[in-house]
Amino acid sequence: MGFNFIFMLTANDSTVPDARTRLEEVLAGGARHIGFKDVGLPQSELRILADEIRAAGGRSYLEVVSLDSDSELASARAAVDLDVDCLLGGTRAADVVPIIRDHPVRYYPFPGRIVGHPSVLDGTICEIADSARMLAELEGVHGLDLLAYRFQGDVPALMEAVCKASSKPVIIAGSIDREDRVVATAKAGAAGFTVGTAALSGEFPAEGDGLTAQVRSILAMTGRASRHSTLPRTLALVAHNPRKAHLQAWVARHARALSGHRLICTGGTGAILTRNHPELSIRRLQRGSRGGDQQLGAMIATGELDAVIFFADPESQQSNDVDLKALMRLAILHDTPIACSPAAADLIVGPD
Repeated sequence: MGFNFIFMLTANDSTVPDARTRLEEVLAGGARHIGFKDVGLPQSELRILADEIRAAGGRSYLEVVSLDSDSELASARAAVDLDVDCLLGGTRAADVVPIIRDHPVRYYPFPGRIVGHPSVLDGTICEIADSARMLAELEGVHGLDLLAYRFQGDVPALMEAVCKASSKPVIIAGSIDREDRVVATAKAGAAGFTVGTAALSGEFPAEGDGLTAQVRSILAMTGRASRHSTLPRTLALVAHNPRKAHLQAWVARHARALSGHRLICTGGTGAILTRNHPELSIRRLQRGSRGGDQQLGAMIATGELDAVIFFADPESQQSNDVDLKALMRLAILHDTPIACSPAAADLIVGPD
């Protein structure tokens, strides 16, 4: 939740030839966010790879590494054609956005100046942070893909500066090959990080040989690092009318833990919580009966929610049962945690 490990089926900035075989090992290790590059395999094979990631319940990523304009725009069109969930990388956001505007793909371009292959991040921290700020302001850009460990300088300072400059999520890519770098990305406020070559070459300490053991090891590191994460999470808070008092009590009990996070509420619930907790950051949607639950469903589908807390009335036989079932289906489909009772919600926020 809020800090994800993305496994890239790549080595030396190219999709590996045996990517489909490797995918089976990655899935066995438990990875759910899986990507590949726009080079290394023909598009027909990349299409099969994207379909297999989706069929396994994963979230798919295509990362652009081509530096020339024609190749980058071709990669953007490929992302649309392959129907991937996220397009990472590239440096020509103004040209790419019109290509993907009418497609649900989420777009994370590179901030800063990218040179060479394998790619290197050039420029000063201030220059890269300014680039990040400008990119994040563009409509159609959903986040940033920062090649932090391809930067010859103070990498933790760079990551922190870019995460602060960007109003949108930042994914850290390039040469993350040990746990202290994973922890540093979490402390900087990043939304996630990518690993490819290092795992394929077995560089992480693991309980066993092979790629599956590497993936399990990195996921364990991700869990440990997430405790240090400074990234605000986006949580949906909803309750059926008979359970609104339960939600009020729960929020009051966890107000300190919820402070600093972004809370999304349907209209009635949001009005109550805003009145009782003006110190919290609460965004109100429509009332549930007027489409608020459907708005939440759309946010789950686009990956904008880290978790849903929906205090449901177990005795309800009304139409709002349908809305809850629809949200639960989407939460399962998009691997978004959903809690329907105070005890389950406690597990999401953790100790105060």
